[in-house]
Amino acid sequence: MMGSSRTYLPGAGHDWSLPLYDPIVKLLGGDAARRALLEQAGCGTGTLATLIKRLYPDVEVVGLDPDPKALARAKRKAARAAVSIQFDQGFGDELPYPEAWFDRVFSSFMFHHLPPDEKGKTLRAIRRVVKPGGEFYMLDFEGPEDGAHGFLAHLLHSSDRMKDSSEGRVLSLMRQAGFADPKKVGHRRMLFGGVAYYRAGA
Repeated sequence: MMGSSRTYLPGAGHDWSLPLYDPIVKLLGGDAARRALLEQAGCGTGTLATLIKRLYPDVEVVGLDPDPKALARAKRKAARAAVSIQFDQGFGDELPYPEAWFDRVFSSFMFHHLPPDEKGKTLRAIRRVVKPGGEFYMLDFEGPEDGAHGFLAHLLHSSDRMKDSSEGRVLSLMRQAGFADPKKVGHRRMLFGGVAYYRAGA
């Protein structure tokens, strides 16, 4: 994966703003949103992966991101927290893991970054690596049809990608990918817009 020529949208929109991503997201309520994602279940810069490992030290945690700079920050964050996490470079639609490998897969503020033609492919790849009886949990921005967006949501994210994130569209893509009983299980308003929580079975 290291030599891939594929492009991706950095987590903060631009490489120069990556150091600002964590403090801004924390300030705007992102940490609370991620904690709520874990509560629904009972990588980016590694905040979610580190949180999972700190709360559940006996589980094996793997984080994936295409951005080497984000992965470097994630590794430093895990080291500061003194937790052991496997961080891999790769794309969500080409997951480098065997079939039925994970009990649970989490996605935090990633889905809206994908071009429309990659969203279904990514969900199919995720479905492939979830064990039978396992679950997929996703936290992401709501589409414009689902409610008003804050100023920062419009500033940071293109309207084309956001409008492809409506509840109906996300649930339809999950069903087409083979997930069982996908549903929106929560919602919250944040300064940068509305976010939705989804859950689906394998």
